Amino acid sequence: MIKKALFFILTVLLAFIFNSCGEYQKVLKEDDTAKKYELAESLYKEGDYRRAVRLFEQIVPKFIGKPQGERAIFFFADSYYKLEDYYLAGYQFERFSKSYPRSDKAEEAAFYGAKSYYFLSPKFSIDQTETASAIDKLQNFINTYPNSERLSEANVLVKELRTKLERKAFEIAKQYDKIKDYYAAIKSFDLFLSDYPGTPYREDAMFYRLDSMFKLAINSIESKKETRLKEAKDAHVTLKKSYPESEYLEEADKMLSILNKELQQFSK
Repeated sequence: MIKKALFFILTVLLAFIFNSCGEYQKVLKEDDTAKKYELAESLYKEGDYRRAVRLFEQIVPKFIGKPQGERAIFFFADSYYKLEDYYLAGYQFERFSKSYPRSDKAEEAAFYGAKSYYFLSPKFSIDQTETASAIDKLQNFINTYPNSERLSEANVLVKELRTKLERKAFEIAKQYDKIKDYYAAIKSFDLFLSDYPGTPYREDAMFYRLDSMFKLAINSIESKKETRLKEAKDAHVTLKKSYPESEYLEEADKMLSILNKELQQFSK
């Protein structure tokens, strides 16, 4: 009895699915824009974003600038967002914002459009052009909607992206130290500390700046050695003053001891 009931339910379910698929394919091939829109919105609300997108792709170009286009383009953009296709989501949300700047959905579209670019930001070790673009988009949202309930999240996303840019700049400077281009490393760390005064990598940057200055001084020609030894000592003072309990202090103090010994030859 139970098996018969289960078989009946399965048969009805399969029939429904096949019928639904058949209807979808039929509407997809038709020229009736109204039917396409009705089914697309229905699929969107059901969470079937993949099939909804295919219908919206066909009808949205016909709705640009028209009143009914407001809902269609927003659903179209949001479908891409839900499908995690952030390139197209960002593009369509921006398209919506330009076409319907006074819409009740304008703020929401601006936020999710900007957030789409946030998701496109790559890991810190590769080119950060898209990260910079995402920061611009989110900052524009923050400036445009300063009272938005989404403001807190937008600020968190911006901070995360800026930290990624800082990490990129820090690692570039650190790489110069690693390949023994100490002059370039010092300049890079100076620029990094100037551009990102509140960076979480400040202590690390100050230590590696000292490390580069120390190595440059020790390996300098005699005519430049005294000046560079003193500059390295100043870098040690700055690090210790800024971070009296730095995790790098023991290593930094060893450098200081060597610097002092090297400077003794110039005090005779």
